[in-house]
Amino acid sequence: MKKLILSLSLLLSVMTMNAAVKVDRIDPTNWFVGMKNPSLQLMVYGEGIRSAEVTTDYAGVKVDSVVRLDSPNYLLVYLNLDGAQPGEMTLNFKNGKSTKKVKYELKAREKRGEERMGFTNADVLYMLMPDRFADGDPKNNDIKGLNAYKTDRTQPSLRHGGDLEGIRRHLDYFTELGVTALWFTPVLENNSPDGNGSSTYHGYATTDYYRVDPRFGTNEEYRRLCDEAHAKGLKVVMDMIFNHCGFEHPWVADMPSKDWLNTPEWLDARQDKTKPEVNDKYLQTSYKLTPVVDPYASDVDLRETVDGWFVPTMPDLNQRNPHVITYLIQNSEWWIETVGIDGIRMDTYPYADAAAMAQWMKTLNEEYPNFNVVGETWVVDPPYTATWQKDSKLAKQNSYLNTVMDFSFFDRINQAKREDTDGFVTGMNRVYNNFVYDYLYPNPSSVMAFIENHDTDRFLGNGKDSTALKQALALLLTVNRIPQLYYGTEVLMNGTKEVTDGNVRKDFPGGFPGDTHNAFTADGRTRAENAMFTWLSRLLHWRQGNDVVVKGTQKQFIPYNGVYVVARQYNGKNVMTIINGTKKPATMPVKRYAEVIGRATSAKDVITGNTVSLASDLQLSPRQTLVIEF
Repeated sequence: MKKLILSLSLLLSVMTMNAAVKVDRIDPTNWFVGMKNPSLQLMVYGEGIRSAEVTTDYAGVKVDSVVRLDSPNYLLVYLNLDGAQPGEMTLNFKNGKSTKKVKYELKAREKRGEERMGFTNADVLYMLMPDRFADGDPKNNDIKGLNAYKTDRTQPSLRHGGDLEGIRRHLDYFTELGVTALWFTPVLENNSPDGNGSSTYHGYATTDYYRVDPRFGTNEEYRRLCDEAHAKGLKVVMDMIFNHCGFEHPWVADMPSKDWLNTPEWLDARQDKTKPEVNDKYLQTSYKLTPVVDPYASDVDLRETVDGWFVPTMPDLNQRNPHVITYLIQNSEWWIETVGIDGIRMDTYPYADAAAMAQWMKTLNEEYPNFNVVGETWVVDPPYTATWQKDSKLAKQNSYLNTVMDFSFFDRINQAKREDTDGFVTGMNRVYNNFVYDYLYPNPSSVMAFIENHDTDRFLGNGKDSTALKQALALLLTVNRIPQLYYGTEVLMNGTKEVTDGNVRKDFPGGFPGDTHNAFTADGRTRAENAMFTWLSRLLHWRQGNDVVVKGTQKQFIPYNGVYVVARQYNGKNVMTIINGTKKPATMPVKRYAEVIGRATSAKDVITGNTVSLASDLQLSPRQTLVIEF
C-alpha cells in the first residue's frame, strides 16, 4: 500500500512538473528603460506558475531573483535592466519539460524624470468626480462582463455615467474658468457589484491597478485626455489609493502570500467565500489617525488605525510586505510614464504604513525631483498636518511627502461662515489662528488648502447665499497655499451629507444627455450662477502668473473691529485681501495698515477694476469681500 501511495505521489509530481506553463498576466504590462532604479518587479499570474524557472537572453537584462509566494499561482521575478535598450524581450518560463515564451516590451521614456513638472502654489486645482461631471460617451454606460451594476441618475449612490470623454469635451470650460490643474477622483477599474443601492462610482475600491475603469474609458483615452489638457495649459493630478483595494481584486480570492493583506484571517472564517461577511475575527479601523504620531499611543490603538480595514469591502494592503510596496511604487511610476500625469493625490495617507509610504515618496522624489504628491491627512490640528510634510522637525521619520492637505483651514473657515467675528475667538479669528501655526511647516507654500471636497458638506450647505462663499474663496486664492476648488462651486452647487455622500456629489448641470439646465455656458446658467462664475473667473485669471500671490511674503493682521486683512508683498507690489467678518457695516482704519499701504493713496479692486481710495478709512458693507492691488 505504501508503495502504491508513493508511486501515485511520484506520478502526480511528474505530471505537475510537465504540465503546460500558464501565464495569464504580468504586472506591470510593460516597462521603461533608463530609470534611475534599474530594478523591475514582475508579478506573474497563472495557474501553477510558482514552480517555474525564468530566464531571458535579452541584452542588458538579467534575472536578479525569483520569489515563490504562498499561492501556487503567483511568481515574482526581479529583473535588473541596467544597460537595457528599448525593445521586445522574451521571457522563458520553464516547468519540467514545458516552456512558455512570453513577449515583454521595454519602452523608451518620453522625458527624463527631471522634466516631469508637478503642480505648485502657482496652480489652482479643480477637483471633480468623473462619474458625476459629464457623460461624453453613453455607449460605455453598460459594459458587459463586469460584475452586476446599474447606471441610474435618480439614485445618488449608483453610477450616473460620467466618463473621461465627458471631461475631455469640456477642457475649454476649465480654461475659461481659470483653473490650471484637474484632479479626478480615481479612474482605475472598480469592478465591484452594486449592493443595497450603493456602488463604487467614486473609484476608491481598485480591482485592477493597470486598467482604467471601462465605464470611464480606456487607458488610451486617459492618455488622450492628459495630452489635450496639457495642450491647453492644464495639468492632471491622479488620485491613488495604496492603503486598500477593492474586494473583487484577484488578490482577495487568491492571496499571493499570507501577509499580502493586513488581518486577513477573518476571510477564512466566512460561510460565503464570495462575500465580505464580517465575523469576530474582522478588524475595523478606528478612523482615528492620532495614534500614528502619538508618542504615548498604545499598541492596540495603533494596530486598529493602520491594520484595520477601512470597510469590509476594501481589503487593507500590507505595505510592510516589501513586495507589496514595490508593486505599488512601480504602479505609480508606470502611470507617470504612460499617460504623463503631473501629480498624485494619495488617499487615506496615514492609514498606510508610514515607513513604506516614506520609501515610496523618497523613490518618487529621486526619480522625479520636480513632480509633486499631496497626501490626505485628515486631522484638523496644524501640528498633525505639519508632521507629515517633508523634512518636518516634528516627525520621528522623514515622510518625504512634499504637500499635505490643510484640513485645519477647511475646518476653521467652515466655522467662521456661521459666526460674527468678535474681538478674540469667533469668525475670522479662527482663520487667523490657523495661519499663526505656519511656523510648524517646513514649506507652507506647499500646503493644499480647500473649503470643501467630495467627502464634506458643500460650503453652501443646502443654500445658495454666495456672501460667505466669496469670503472663503478670496482667502483661499490669495493666501500662501496651493488652492483646491471642488467642481460646481463656481455655479453655486450645494448639498449636504446628512442623507448620503451622493448629495454632495451631484451631477454637473448640462453634463448629461437630456439635461435641460446647462451650467457650462453663460446662456445656460441662471443669473445668480453667472454672477458667481464671473466673480470667481476674474479672480482666477488675475491669479494666474501673479508673482505677488505665488512668491510674495505673507503678513496677516489680527481681526480688528471685525475686519480681517491678509497682505502679500513682492518686489514693491502689494495685494490686500480685506474681509468684513460681521453682519454689520465696518470701518477699516487705513493708518493701522500703514506698514503695508505705505504712501499709497489708491488701489485697484481686482474683481471690478474700480479704483479704491486709500486716502481715508475704508467703509465696508456687511460681509463685504475686497481684494485690492497697488
